[in-house]
Amino acid sequence: MTAGEPLIRWDWLASHAGEIGQRVGQHLELTVIAVTAGLVISFGLSLVALRIPRLYGPITWTTGILYTIPSLALFALLVPYTGLSLLTAEIGLVSYTLLILIRNIVAGVRGVPEEVRDAARGMGYTDRQILWRVELPLALAVIFAGIRVATITTIGLVTVTALIGEGGMGYFITLGIQLFFSTALIVGALGSVLLAMLADASLVLVQRALTPWTHAR
Repeated sequence: MTAGEPLIRWDWLASHAGEIGQRVGQHLELTVIAVTAGLVISFGLSLVALRIPRLYGPITWTTGILYTIPSLALFALLVPYTGLSLLTAEIGLVSYTLLILIRNIVAGVRGVPEEVRDAARGMGYTDRQILWRVELPLALAVIFAGIRVATITTIGLVTVTALIGEGGMGYFITLGIQLFFSTALIVGALGSVLLAMLADASLVLVQRALTPWTHAR
């Protein structure tokens, strides 16, 4: 940015509207894939931890290690094997969702009152029916809290994947830093924040639709 240049160049925004829309779509695609894959993996691992409680510690320890690895270091470790690719980005992004989701899924199911389970057994429900018809519905509020945190975290981390060519709005942040161009920097940073806010608001609406009893008077 040179002296006298405006903070935001509206002509640049107008001429790059198509590219901005494309990067928004890429950002959302990376996020949806990562959170969806993370939720599937986390759900499976959570079921294992709930069925065999002694495995909960090792599972959370392993996913906790993945969560603490700096994103740039993790991508650097993956690139020699998976290259500068979507797979590299998604492996990193998914790994950061696991600990959050597993903790919330397990906590939500374990938080179901035992008397509710006993009542379900008295009605002839099998363990599988109790899980799907009783425990998971009652645990949805806690599970959704984890999904919201994982989604917001992932949206932020997607910007880092610009360094391997898969960054969505992070592309503009990198461009702005490289060229000292404030408009691109603001577009990337503000766009990521707005995406996180919209995603969180959307998930709140979905949660309310699926768990009407949590906000009924």
